Amino acid sequence: MDFTRLFEILEYQQHRYPQQVALAGRERGSWKTWSTAEVLAGRDRLSAGLLHLGLHKGDRIGILAHCGSPQWTMADAAMLQIGIVPVPIHSTARPDEIAHIARDTGMRGCFVSNPDMLDKIRAAGISPDFFFTFEEQENNNTLAGEHSVVPITWNTLLREPDQQQRDKIQYLRDGIRESDLATLLYTSGTTGQPKGVMLTHANIVSNVKSVLAIVPVGPEVTAMSFLPLSHIFERMVTYVYQAAGTPVWYADAVENLPHILPEVRPHIFTAVPRILERMHERLLEERNKSGILKRKILDWAIALGERFPYSGGQAMPADYRLKRLVADLLVFRHWRKRMGGRIRYIAVGAAALQPRLGRLFSAAHIDVREGYGLTETSPVIAFNRFEPGGVHFGTVGIPAPGMEVRIADPDEQGEGEIEVRGPNVMEGYLNLPDETAVRFTADGWFKTGDLGTFEFKRFLKITGRKSEIFKTTTGKFVAPAFVEQQLTLSPFISQAMATGLNRPFVGALIVPNFDMLEEWCRENKVHWTAPQYMILNPKIQKLLRQEIERINEERLGTIEKVRAFQLLHEPWTSESGMLTPTLKLRREVIHQQFAEEIEKMFQ
Repeated sequence: MDFTRLFEILEYQQHRYPQQVALAGRERGSWKTWSTAEVLAGRDRLSAGLLHLGLHKGDRIGILAHCGSPQWTMADAAMLQIGIVPVPIHSTARPDEIAHIARDTGMRGCFVSNPDMLDKIRAAGISPDFFFTFEEQENNNTLAGEHSVVPITWNTLLREPDQQQRDKIQYLRDGIRESDLATLLYTSGTTGQPKGVMLTHANIVSNVKSVLAIVPVGPEVTAMSFLPLSHIFERMVTYVYQAAGTPVWYADAVENLPHILPEVRPHIFTAVPRILERMHERLLEERNKSGILKRKILDWAIALGERFPYSGGQAMPADYRLKRLVADLLVFRHWRKRMGGRIRYIAVGAAALQPRLGRLFSAAHIDVREGYGLTETSPVIAFNRFEPGGVHFGTVGIPAPGMEVRIADPDEQGEGEIEVRGPNVMEGYLNLPDETAVRFTADGWFKTGDLGTFEFKRFLKITGRKSEIFKTTTGKFVAPAFVEQQLTLSPFISQAMATGLNRPFVGALIVPNFDMLEEWCRENKVHWTAPQYMILNPKIQKLLRQEIERINEERLGTIEKVRAFQLLHEPWTSESGMLTPTLKLRREVIHQQFAEEIEKMFQ
């Protein structure tokens, strides 16, 4: 048996790797599990319920959820097999973005995970024909409210299909082609309204099969999922888990990971770099609270891990191997135990990973591999491999099987715009034929808008975003993403945005890492108060100036050096509109919000 359409993947699992625990979700602090057979039955009952309400093939139904869940997965499969088009919406989307998505798709209904998500939909001022909720039953009418459209609860929507409905479901399944639209995913967008990316069954299935060939998953592996399924990365990976027969345990919130990981004891999960940064910060927090001897041991082990030499074809020296064994006995195995004790693989995407963190985790026997992709490419374009010789930290890896990648108009250093071609590239943007056309070259290659180069002939390295590059008054171009990556290597800098368009030099807005600053203040007997006051403290400003000067000297070229900076006391978040749902900077928003601070830098 094979699969060519997304809804067939669950049947593929039942045929090849039927699981007693295929999916698990955390509800009110307790775990509830579903076997593969139960997931399939739930999917079919949900399809029958949707058809009973009069929904048809081609209708668009939103999914707005605060986290991934078995219900999300079953709703997705139920819609896909009867030709309804799922439209996932980021839980951090603004009301105007939700309203735009509803209008653009002609959304007939929407699944929500809880009353908070329902309130977000209603705040957008839209009123589809149906609201559905993942909650099994109404909870004291909190879902109903005073609105005319009352949400249909999960148990109410489920309907045991009779023979006529089974025949209809089968008829609809038979009529769905690989080239048919499977889903609409809205790009987070750093400017303007999000665009609806049209992905077919063939687009996503091709990427699923491509990734299956290069990741260590199977029935014997347990996966944890905590990234939003509204992102194509986690959604595609979930299909990979299903195809491999890998049980998936969904966390109810990222904040609960320190408690959930020891419960689930996963072997693999996907993450964004910030998750790994936070795990690293917790290790540093432990170090800061330790006695002198333990602190020295932790410092030695962390420094050793950040020099992990095993990359590409580089062999591990014998002396390093011995030191790593000692570090594992003293530090690393205790660190792994906090993550459940069985964690072996972490796949990272969505943003750039600091190479030193990739090395540190890998030295601790947790193989971290960074990849690269876009919503428009379903998403994986390139990925560092888990096998020996398949990784180079600081790159996003080797192009995925079936993916062609080229560098357009490379300069002397081999850098240029990354263009790709393959079966996973989108059909286009919904209702935007002109914008679709400009993203493709005359010979059919998709223009990613990212700048990159190949290292060691086959490893792709991202060097910046074409649209973000700015020119200073010296006439030189600067890629701000590279500058920002170097700045955030400092343990004292949490977030940074480089700026300098038509300015004489590069400046940066800096959000310090206040946890590390507080510990530094304690060690250096500097009185600690609220962050808004600490950024004005001369000793803090001196410390940050020294850090930036060190980075200028060690990591940045003459034109890239940061000559001025302004400290900010509030982190940038997607909820505040400063970051996209994939945690990329909304540069125009930040520029507008902090125009006064930016002007001060250049006075």
